[in-house]
Amino acid sequence: MSELAILGGPKTRTEAYPQWPVWDQRDIDAVIEVIKSGRWGGFPYPGPKTAELAQKFAEMQGGGYAVPMANGTVTMEVALRAAGIGWGDEVIVPAYTFQATASAPMAAGAIPVIVDVNPNTYCLDAGAAEKAITPKTKAIIPVHLGSNMADMDAIMALAEQHNLIVIEDCAHAHGAKWLGKGAGTIGHFGSFSLQSSKTLTTGEGGILLCRTPELAAKAASIIDCGRPHALGGGPEDESMDFQVGGNFRLSEIAAALALVGIERFPAQAQEREKMAAYMDESLSEIKGVRVLKRDERHTTRSFYRYIFAINPSEFGMEHEELCDALDAEGIDCWVGYEAMHNYKLFQPQKSRLAVPNAFPQYFDFASMNLPEAARACEHEAVWLDESIFRAGPKGVDDAVAAIKKIQMNAPDLTTRD
Repeated sequence: MSELAILGGPKTRTEAYPQWPVWDQRDIDAVIEVIKSGRWGGFPYPGPKTAELAQKFAEMQGGGYAVPMANGTVTMEVALRAAGIGWGDEVIVPAYTFQATASAPMAAGAIPVIVDVNPNTYCLDAGAAEKAITPKTKAIIPVHLGSNMADMDAIMALAEQHNLIVIEDCAHAHGAKWLGKGAGTIGHFGSFSLQSSKTLTTGEGGILLCRTPELAAKAASIIDCGRPHALGGGPEDESMDFQVGGNFRLSEIAAALALVGIERFPAQAQEREKMAAYMDESLSEIKGVRVLKRDERHTTRSFYRYIFAINPSEFGMEHEELCDALDAEGIDCWVGYEAMHNYKLFQPQKSRLAVPNAFPQYFDFASMNLPEAARACEHEAVWLDESIFRAGPKGVDDAVAAIKKIQMNAPDLTTRD
C-alpha cells in the first residue's frame, strides 16, 4: 500500500485545524445588546454601531473615511460610482482575482480591461497596466492577493501621470501595510470584505475606505438609497439633492460582530504573520517549491490565504494533484482562482449566464496574452488555509511534512488508475 493518504495510507495530520470564524461570549453579548436596543437595521444610516465600526476600522488601517456596507463586492461598484466612473469608461483589473473585481466595473457600466500579473507576487503587474492605458481608462483596481500586496508605488505613479482613480481591492489585506501605510489608505479607495472566510468577518459585509470626506459622503449616499449625506458619510444633509442609489447598508448586528472582531484582530494577525515566516523558511528547503517573493516595502503582511508556487516538472506533479493529495493528508488547501480569461462569465459563447457581448474587442480571449496568470492558475499556485497559521509551529510542520511526503511518493500518483 502507498504511504499517501489519498491512496489509502495514513494521514499526516488527524487533528482538525482551528475553526473559523472564532467566537466567544463577547460576540453573544454584542449581538444581545443590539437585539435589546431594538435598533437592528442600518436605517437611519449610520446607526451607532455602524458609526463606531467606521471610526475603529479607519483607525485600524491607519487612515481614510470608512463607509460600512453590505458586502465587499458592492464596495468596488460604489467606489467607481462615487468617482463618477461609468458607461464606456475603462477600468484596469488583474487577470488573477475573484470575478467580482471585474464584474463590479460592469455593474457600474464600465468596461474591465484585464492585464497580467507579476510572477513574483501574483498581483497586478504595473508594467502590463501601463501598456493597457488608453484615453478611456479612468481607474485601476489592484488586488492585494493571498498574503502579498501589489506594487503601490508604481501603481500610484501611473495614476498620477494619467489622472486615474485607484481602488485597492483589499478583500485579503486587512491589517496589511505598504511602507507603513495601511492597505486601502494609499489609493483613492480601499475595498474590504467582511465575508465569513475573511480574517475580519461579520458573516457578510464590507467596508469602503475613502481618501476624502467628499468621496465618503457620495459613497454613503449611494448605499443609503441615494439620500444626501454630509461630508465623511455622516447624517443627512437636507441641503443636498438625492441621487440614484440602493440599499446596501450594513446591519447593526453585523457591525457589532465586526467591533468584537477588531478587538481580536491584532493578536490573530501577529500569530499568522509569525507562522507564515516560519512557513517561508520551511518551504524554501523543498525542491520544486517557490516561495512568493515579499517586497521589502510590504512592511506588514496579512493572511487571507498563504500562496506558494510549484514547478510541476521539478516537484513531480501538477498543482491539482498536489492539492488533492494534501486535502487527503488533512491539510486544507486549494488551487485558487481561475485566470480571469477562463471565466465563463465573460464569454457569452460558452454560457447563457455570461455578460452580453456588447464589447467584443474587450473579451476576445483568444487573442489575449496573459502567460503569468495562466501559469499560476493552471500549473503553479497552491493556496493554504489561514487556519494552518493559527495552529502553532506544529500546524506548519504538519503541512510541510505532508508536502514532502507527497513529493517523495509522487510516482505512486502517476501510476494509479
